[in-house]
Amino acid sequence: MTAPAATAPATVAAATTARTGPRGRGARIALRTLQVFLGVFFAVASGVPKLIAHPTAAESFDKLGWGAPGMYTIGALELLGAIALLVPLLSSVAATAFIGLMAGAFIVTVTQFGGENAATPLILIVPLAWIAWARRDETTKLIARLRG
Repeated sequence: MTAPAATAPATVAAATTARTGPRGRGARIALRTLQVFLGVFFAVASGVPKLIAHPTAAESFDKLGWGAPGMYTIGALELLGAIALLVPLLSSVAATAFIGLMAGAFIVTVTQFGGENAATPLILIVPLAWIAWARRDETTKLIARLRG
């Protein structure tokens, strides 16, 4: 009975040391640059306006009927996600969470705002999916850490 338990850590160790991300130096630099760009975008251009209750953000959330609580919640999620995109261990999870958030943003944009700017969340899903896929080994490391 102890043999399977003894092989499990070796399997986790092999999985966490396997390199699944971009292999070339240029691809790694491009990926990291994209993470920084999206992190800055989600923090500065999207999250902070909601957290400071910029009039355009407040108006949009009032129109949705979500008001200030919805605006501050989404703003906080975007800011925290932006920071997590920059933390190697959290980058894949953050990108995956942003994909969900962008899917929701697309649905809300189409159903509540007549589709104006609906392409933006869809466009953002593509680089977020690349980050989530390329950094998936970080998720394996995170799970292994959480399990102890």
